Amino acid sequence: MTRGTVYYMLRKKLARKLVNPRLLDIGLHTFRHWKATALYHEMKNPILVKEFPGHRSQDTTLLCIQLERHLYKEELDTFAVMAVRNADEIPALIEVGFEYHCEKDGLMFFRKRK
Repeated sequence: MTRGTVYYMLRKKLARKLVNPRLLDIGLHTFRHWKATALYHEMKNPILVKEFPGHRSQDTTLLCIQLERHLYKEELDTFAVMAVRNADEIPALIEVGFEYHCEKDGLMFFRKRK
């Protein structure tokens, strides 16, 4: 049994259980677009978004970016910011989603979208 067959069987079972026939309209391709949209929201990097699902055209990636803007239009670009002096603290920050932003006055600044 292929993954696609298993997916369609589970989707049908879930649609019946939840009495929601709209679930039958959700295809595997929808999940690819949703992941690309979520990735763009997290990183704001269209090049990474283009490469992750393997889009051949930047136009397909732009659809994900437009979708992200409509879904998260009320959310501001706010960040949680952490500053460290010691390089030993960096792995812990990266593990919880912080990314390096800049360095100033001997401090390394990391940020993560809220």
